[in-house]
Amino acid sequence: MPLVETQNLCTHFPVRGGVLNRVVGHVHAVNGVNLSIREGETVGVVGESGCGKSTLGKTLTRLIDPTSGVIAFDGDDITGFSHEELLPYRRRMQIIFQDPYSSLNPRMTVGAHIKEAVRKHNVVPAAEIDGYVDEMIKTVGLRPEVRERFPHEFSGGQRQRVGIARALCVKPDFVVADEPVSALDVSVQAQVLNLMTDLKDEFGLTMMFISHDLKVVEHFCDRILVMYLGFVVEEIPSDEIETNALHPYTQALLGANPIDDPDDRRPLTVLEGDVPSPFKLPKGCPFAGRCPKVMDRCRVDRPVLEEKSPAHRVACWAVE
Repeated sequence: MPLVETQNLCTHFPVRGGVLNRVVGHVHAVNGVNLSIREGETVGVVGESGCGKSTLGKTLTRLIDPTSGVIAFDGDDITGFSHEELLPYRRRMQIIFQDPYSSLNPRMTVGAHIKEAVRKHNVVPAAEIDGYVDEMIKTVGLRPEVRERFPHEFSGGQRQRVGIARALCVKPDFVVADEPVSALDVSVQAQVLNLMTDLKDEFGLTMMFISHDLKVVEHFCDRILVMYLGFVVEEIPSDEIETNALHPYTQALLGANPIDDPDDRRPLTVLEGDVPSPFKLPKGCPFAGRCPKVMDRCRVDRPVLEEKSPAHRVACWAVE
């Protein structure tokens, strides 16, 4: 049984306008996502900015309420749970936010950030909290003495380590890592990724790893979901993405990746056209307006995610 599972999950945000401030439409951020994440698995989510990656992660952890569909955690349907009903599950699912500068309270010390979460969820007895906080700070590669320092006294990489410690201190089963290294210098990104790899093994975590960087996701994850305009257009094992990606959008993302070999002079892929507005979704395939393989059917019928090989699903009429 999957640890996390969704069925036809949608998250839409109302748009208001006019003199009476009525709802005039919706931004369709996540559209009909079906996914399952097994215990111990790391699933990557990639796509352009605005494709719904972060909204999907926040909806899974119920930081954002879904518009429709089902979210199941460890077999329990938590879709309609109230704040009080969700409290036992809050400890079991955590999120590491993208921006280490805004995700920490500037008025709280590092130790206070971690202690608050530990005390709220009764992770350890009260007499052991201070020692446990020091241990968590050391676990993410910082010195225990920093517990009395404030976030503005740290570099970006150090702040992200504090964010990781805050997420892991409650001993969660499932962690959403929302682009945890995108706001960091390149020299620091590798350190944080290596830390997360070690902690994933140490804590036995199940993870959703959201990123723009296909190279990072390919290295870090077991399976990859490719999103476009709120839809999952391809799901593929990470070790197959370089050789067996079938959706034209996935192939375009791969073609836009920096090339490792300086002697390889193949041209980079540049998609033409603009991403359609999530306020008014196109009738057929969301990628039809930019797809080099578009057919008449693509502009009329929306493709469904179908299995093409074991653990490999694609939503594209041109893929046969």
